[in-house]
Amino acid sequence: MTRVGKILVALALVLVVGACDSRLEKTDGGGVILTISDFDGLPIRVAVNSTNLLQIDEITVSNIPKNPNLPTSALMNVEIYSYEITFTRADDGTRLPVAFVRGIFGEAPVNGSFVLENAPIMGFDQFNNPPLSDLLFQNGGIDTETGRPRIALNLRLRFFGRTLSGDEVQTQSAPFTIDFVP
Repeated sequence: MTRVGKILVALALVLVVGACDSRLEKTDGGGVILTISDFDGLPIRVAVNSTNLLQIDEITVSNIPKNPNLPTSALMNVEIYSYEITFTRADDGTRLPVAFVRGIFGEAPVNGSFVLENAPIMGFDQFNNPPLSDLLFQNGGIDTETGRPRIALNLRLRFFGRTLSGDEVQTQSAPFTIDFVP
């Protein structure tokens, strides 16, 4: 086989393998984009000794058609079934709270929104385990890893859902930072 023939065969194999990629089906999203369009009542500083639950007053999730020039249908409505908060450190510490995952029931109609009120974003598992438990008065009120009386965390919020036609969708992560003090 000639060199050109080998290259053509290799390109054909790449195209066939790419066409069979099962991930493409999962990212199509049923022709809609789910997005966190607004949130209100987000705290920027939290005293860990005064709470075991952290909430956001209101979060709006919008369902936008990928191609607004095409007709839409009720099959593009999204049933929202959960949301997740993951954490990274905004300071020089490395220990992280466990992810916070909540199941919910809601629907974001195509070209519409779903509003979640008083949504918990952290709970008992996050506050009563390291690193945040270090800031509790009974544990000294100091992050044992950094030696500081403050922990800065980056939080990333994502919603998960499914169109009525059965396609999985999720929002991009919405990032925000909170300072935790004793």
